[in-house]
Amino acid sequence: MDDRLYRRPPAGRADCAEAAVLRVRGGAPDAATQTDRVAEETPVALEYNGISHATMLASPADLEDFALGFSLTEGIVDRPADVRGIEVAPQFNGIVVQMEISSACAARLKARRRAMAGRTGCGLCGVETLPEVLRQLPPVPDAAAVPLAAVLGAMRAMRGSQALHDLTGATHAAAWADAGGQVRLVREDVGRHNALDKLIGALARQDVDARAGLVLVSSRASYEMVQKCAAAGIGILAAVSAPTALAIRVAQHTNVALLGFVRNADAAIYAHAERILS
Repeated sequence: MDDRLYRRPPAGRADCAEAAVLRVRGGAPDAATQTDRVAEETPVALEYNGISHATMLASPADLEDFALGFSLTEGIVDRPADVRGIEVAPQFNGIVVQMEISSACAARLKARRRAMAGRTGCGLCGVETLPEVLRQLPPVPDAAAVPLAAVLGAMRAMRGSQALHDLTGATHAAAWADAGGQVRLVREDVGRHNALDKLIGALARQDVDARAGLVLVSSRASYEMVQKCAAAGIGILAAVSAPTALAIRVAQHTNVALLGFVRNADAAIYAHAERILS
């Protein structure tokens, strides 16, 4: 990457920057430029036991959460304890997150021969074989049903907790709420997959039983987001926009209740409606 394009994160807030902007209102430009807040987008390389595995473009915040969540949802490790250490190392042209994982997980990763290099939020680019795309995951165990009112209330609460989006208007969020609809944790990123990985990593690092609640995302629901929730044992995923057909099929197979178009008092339930109490 051209090092002129990369700005080393300063002390303090590193996930946004200031930029000059000339606003156009009603077809006419303002008389002068203004200062605007814009989201940072940084190359983040993930290394396992000294070997580079994936490079993503992400918001340079909560990277320990991101690294652990990515490792869990991609099946690189089986449990948080398999990650023995995480170090975040800023470089001249990006950030390297160095992880030490168990020897068994490292051997399995080497056997997979997987190398990904994605654009913003892309978790699929570089997968070598079709079976790696749709990993076989065990169904999420049945859990108590959740009231629809709790899901709707949690979605509204998440929108009020998107601090970086309020500053920049350029990021997605993923939130975890308990069965009563109380939002307990929110993570943001320029990539929707990254935000979800950060959330799942944060839940694991804080030893929260993610199975006891639901996940909400400020985006559409792709198959991969359903797959990540299933890998974490989370049985309900609610998205503000539409799911894909593949996401619905994966949700049906993995016992994940999938909701789309969750806005205000509305929602569309695409899979396992019995888990949502109207």
